[in-house]
Amino acid sequence: MRTFWLKTRLWLCVAFLFAIIYGLITLIAYLFGVTMPVFYAILAFAIVGIQFLVGPKIVEASMKIKYVEPNEEPWLHQTIDELSREAGVPKPRVGIANINIPNAFAFGRSKKDGRVCVTKGILNALNKDELKAVLAHEMSHIKHRDMVLISALSALPLICFVAYRSLFFSALFRGRRNGGAGILIAVVAFVLYLITNLAVLYASRIREYYADAGAVELTQKPEDLASGLYRLVVGSVRANPKELKQIEGIRAFLASDPTHARKDLYEITKADLNRDGHLDRHEVEIMAKEAKISRTDRIMETFSTHPNIINRIKRLNTYVR
Repeated sequence: MRTFWLKTRLWLCVAFLFAIIYGLITLIAYLFGVTMPVFYAILAFAIVGIQFLVGPKIVEASMKIKYVEPNEEPWLHQTIDELSREAGVPKPRVGIANINIPNAFAFGRSKKDGRVCVTKGILNALNKDELKAVLAHEMSHIKHRDMVLISALSALPLICFVAYRSLFFSALFRGRRNGGAGILIAVVAFVLYLITNLAVLYASRIREYYADAGAVELTQKPEDLASGLYRLVVGSVRANPKELKQIEGIRAFLASDPTHARKDLYEITKADLNRDGHLDRHEVEIMAKEAKISRTDRIMETFSTHPNIINRIKRLNTYVR
């Protein structure tokens, strides 16, 4: 029951997104016949298929990932091995990204093809309990097939945008015959492009809450994940702008969004009552009771791949059995 509402909201969002695409294709079919909707249906499958096939390679190249063997990183392999058994998924490949920004991420085509990677920066930024909690978060992404889901959903706004551009420019050259209708549908497609982008971001935020819940279920220590997120924020504040640009394309897959680190640091530092640079159970419990989210932060969260860091930490205690 702890995650029932998260699951419900996620699948309602998925249904909403596919309903939009179905409605757009149906509308195009009504005005232009069967040729155009068949094209967009094929386009949808093609984009998802391409992302499925080449997505992992793009992530590996952009993040400069080197896969490591157990003799190279024994603790990392042992911890991921334990977490994969607890989560009931095949052990993923283990990699290290040659990036100094502290973070972790999971990707792959399926549970059997899962990969869990950490950046070079996280290995020294977090203690072992915190790092284990962050790895449990990533293992939960693999368990819930989040990588495949978000990759598929992210293709839908692109389909709307392609429909907008092709219909708008073809309508300009069509003249009076179906030209007005074409421009009208193009405008509708553009509005749907904006809406689907926001919906995909919403789904991304839900899956982060869901992975947080999975991490707490695996470790039963919400304070370790809270403290780990805190340390990621602290480490990201000093991030090299070139590295921030480098990870732009895969921000949705990271454990926390480093581009929001400066704003997040101001809020989360308030929870560190003894100023030791970590969060304990007592500090997390106080934060859960007393921390407030401003209206501005709630609005800004709408345009983010990750939930507000305060919201994430406030919810962690609710996931404990």
